[in-house]
Amino acid sequence: MRRHELTDQEWELLAPLIPRAATGRPRVSDRQVINGMVYKIRTGISWRDLPERYGPWKTVYTRFRRYALDGVFTRALQQIQAHADAAGDIDWLVQIDSTIVRAHQHAAATGRKGGGHRPDEPDDHALGRSRGGLTTKIHLACDGRGRPLALLITPGQRHNSICAQALLDRIRVPRTGPGRPRRRPDHVIADKAYSSRGFRSYLRQRGIPHTIPEKADQLRHRHNRGSGGGRPPGFNREIYRRRNVVERCFNKLKGFRGIATRYDKTATSYEAAVSLASFLLWARSV
Repeated sequence: MRRHELTDQEWELLAPLIPRAATGRPRVSDRQVINGMVYKIRTGISWRDLPERYGPWKTVYTRFRRYALDGVFTRALQQIQAHADAAGDIDWLVQIDSTIVRAHQHAAATGRKGGGHRPDEPDDHALGRSRGGLTTKIHLACDGRGRPLALLITPGQRHNSICAQALLDRIRVPRTGPGRPRRRPDHVIADKAYSSRGFRSYLRQRGIPHTIPEKADQLRHRHNRGSGGGRPPGFNREIYRRRNVVERCFNKLKGFRGIATRYDKTATSYEAAVSLASFLLWARSV
């Protein structure tokens, strides 16, 4: 096994989820092609610069794009989460946060306006313009052991509180046996960016305890209103100290150079790359 390639254990977890053609001429080995994808997102090189040992670069890219559109890596991530949940290995003390990713000039050269004819590709390709240039934001929910449970890709200027509900709605851990997927965390930890009445109300409606500090202006306005300001939201400092876990999860994801800088033109491809990297984080922890 070479550097930046799948171990035997990782391949055993991923192999059953890779689609296989029933007919047609023999094709390049699935493991060889997946290793090429992992090498690409780990090193951040362009598709054309893939080493020859992974087969024709266009074959690797075409299959990656096909898997991205089909949601193969998203399903693989859900399956490994399902097996971990069945074994009681998921800590449902969920932390949410986001990180900004700079977009390379190659990612901005989409060649056309709008999302094309794909309904799952946003018109802006999840590229936003800010003072730092073109950026993308990864919104992430991870478990108490720092492993991704759900992710959401948006333009870089999108505020965290706007995407918080959509992010939690993406948590969907299937059951290995009968039963509906698990979607509700035991507890949610977030920073001040998520301190809004709307998001707190959403968490209360779902019966999800949460630890989110108040913003200074919210605290001041409540004090100014006196008894009409209501009771302060509960806040547990001991639980909040564990919020660093999501930061460490981002640190591991950005160890993949193709994640730390966005080179993919479409949001679909970039989300698939983040999902594949997330799957590898899970595979190395179970």
